[in-house]
Formats: sequence, structure tokens, C-alpha cells
Amino acid sequence: MLTKEELPPCPVATTLMLIGNKWKIFIIQQLMDRPFRFGELRRAIPGISEKVLTDNLRAMEKDGIITRAVFPEVPPRSECAPPSRSSTPTAGA
Repeated sequence: MLTKEELPPCPVATTLMLIGNKWKIFIIQQLMDRPFRFGELRRAIPGISEKVLTDNLRAMEKDGIITRAVFPEVPPRSECAPPSRSSTPTAGA
């Protein structure tokens, strides 16, 4: 997550820096309804590749835009959601 000193002073510039590409907008749009598993999210966003989705989810998690909850099940299950709607993670990501 970036510190306050690392962010631009303008709120609009900060927003564009954090969610400025087209895929992040589509990801956030989907996650506003409910938490999604990776495969569900990939199917819900037409045209996005697995690599692009993975890279964007990692960047958004690093920036604190989304959280990833990992559940101790076999097979492993994880969900991505905005921080306020996330399930409590039970294992390290």
C-alpha cells in the first residue's frame, strides 16, 4: 500500500493512478455486487485474460482496494472483494 507521501496531492490524480486502467474499472464494477472467486470473475469480464486479471488483482490488493480471503478447504478457495465486504481471511494469502 502506498503511503500518503507517495500519492499525488490531487485526489483525481490519486484515483487515476490507483484505478486508471480499463480492467480495474470492470473488476471493481463486478466486485461491488458480491465477492467473487477468480474463475467467476474471469467469466464475468468478457475479454480479460487470466494474466491480466491476476496482475490487476495483485496490484489492487497491494494498494488496499480489494482484499483476498483464503478459506481452509480442499480444494483451496479464495474470494476477492472490496475491503468493507470481504470475508475474514483464515489463512495467509
